[in-house]
Amino acid sequence: MTEANRFDDLHIETLAVRAAVERSQYGENSEALYLTSGYVQPTAEAAARRFAGDEEGYTYGRYGNPTVSSMEMRLAALEGTEAAMGTASGMSAILMMCMGLLKAGDHVVCSRSMFGSTIKLIGSDLAKFGVESSFVSQTDLKEWQAAMRPNTRLLFAETPTNPLTEVCDIQALADMAHNAGALFAVDNCFATPALQRPAAMGADIIMHSGTKYLDGQGRVMAGALCASQQMITEKFLPVLKSGGMTLAPFNAWVVLKGLETLDLRMRAQTARAHILAEWLEKHPSVARVYYPGLASHPQHDLAMRQMSGLGGAVLSFEVKADGPEQSRARAFHVLDSMQMLSLSTNLGDTKTLVAHPASTSHGRLTEAQRLAAGIGQGLIRVAVGLEYPQDIQKDLSRGLDTL
Repeated sequence: MTEANRFDDLHIETLAVRAAVERSQYGENSEALYLTSGYVQPTAEAAARRFAGDEEGYTYGRYGNPTVSSMEMRLAALEGTEAAMGTASGMSAILMMCMGLLKAGDHVVCSRSMFGSTIKLIGSDLAKFGVESSFVSQTDLKEWQAAMRPNTRLLFAETPTNPLTEVCDIQALADMAHNAGALFAVDNCFATPALQRPAAMGADIIMHSGTKYLDGQGRVMAGALCASQQMITEKFLPVLKSGGMTLAPFNAWVVLKGLETLDLRMRAQTARAHILAEWLEKHPSVARVYYPGLASHPQHDLAMRQMSGLGGAVLSFEVKADGPEQSRARAFHVLDSMQMLSLSTNLGDTKTLVAHPASTSHGRLTEAQRLAAGIGQGLIRVAVGLEYPQDIQKDLSRGLDTL
C-alpha cells in the first residue's frame, strides 16, 4: 500500500536493491525487520486520525508494518504500478482481489488452464456466494470474447500457465476487458517482473505468489497484488483489515531480500531451463515438451515479445505411453528414479523441483476439468533451479532411459 513514484527513473536491477521505506534513525543499510503487533501512538487525537485513515501512520499489525511496506514498495516498483499490497499467500491474494472487486451477480472470465486451486476458488467456492464464472481457452481470444456478459466485471489469466506454459495475449485481453467496462488481472508468478511487466501491456492488477520466485529459495509463504494506489486503498485495504490476509513481517522481509537477486536468478534459471527443454525434446521417451522458449511452442513468438525474449524457468513434458494408466505408471517411474532432484509441488526454488500435476497441484479438480485443461497422467512439470544443467539431465535420465 505504498507508492513507488520516487523510483520511476531507476532501472529494474537498481529498484530490486534500493526501493524500500526510508531508513530509521539508526541508519541501517539492510532493511529492518519490524517484529511488532502494535504501535504506540503519539497522541489520542493522532491515533483517532490514523485509525480513521485521515493520517498516515501504523496502527495495528493486521493493517500494516514497515517491513511489509518495504516489500510492497519494492515489488510495485519492479512491476511498474503505483502500489502493491502483501498478503499471506498467493491464494489469499486472489481471494482478496475477488472480495474487493466482486459481489453476488457479478461474472468472471478465466482461463481454464489456470492453477487448480484458482479454478476451484473462483469456480466453486465463490459460486456459493453468487459470483458467476466462465472458463475459456487460454489462447483463443474468440472464446474470451464469446464468454463476455453484461455483468462481466473481471478477466483473469496467468501467463505462462501452470503447468503447460500456455501464453495469452496480455494487451488484447486488457483491451477486451476495458472495452466492456471490466478489469483485467494477470497472475505473473511464472515470468515475474524480471521477464514480464503486465501493467505496461494494459493489465490493471498483477497477482503474485511470493512463495515462488519472489522469495526464490522456498522459505516462506507470501502473496501480493500490484495495482493503482486508488484500487489498493479503496478496494483491497478494507478487505485486508476485515479479513486478515495479512503478510507476516518476517515473511515480507525474506521476500524483500529475495527480490534483490530476482533478475539474476530468473536469467540463470531460464538459461538452464532452455538447455533442459532442448534436451528433453530429443529424448526418445518424451512425447512432447511444453516450454515457451522452444520454437515448437504454439505461442513462441508471442512469448518472446511479452517475456523479454526468454522462456522462463518452468517447463513440462509428457512421457510416451499407451493410455492413462500406463502414462501415470511411467511418469511415477521417472519421478521415483530421481536421486538428486526434489519431488515437490512448489516452484521458484534455487533447487530444481519436479512434480506430477495430475495427482498434486491439479488433484482436486475433476477428471473432466483436468482433461479440459490438458493435464494428462503422463505429464511431468520441472521448475528448473540453479544446478549444473547436465546434472539435471543425468538425474532425469535415470527414469527416462529405463522406461
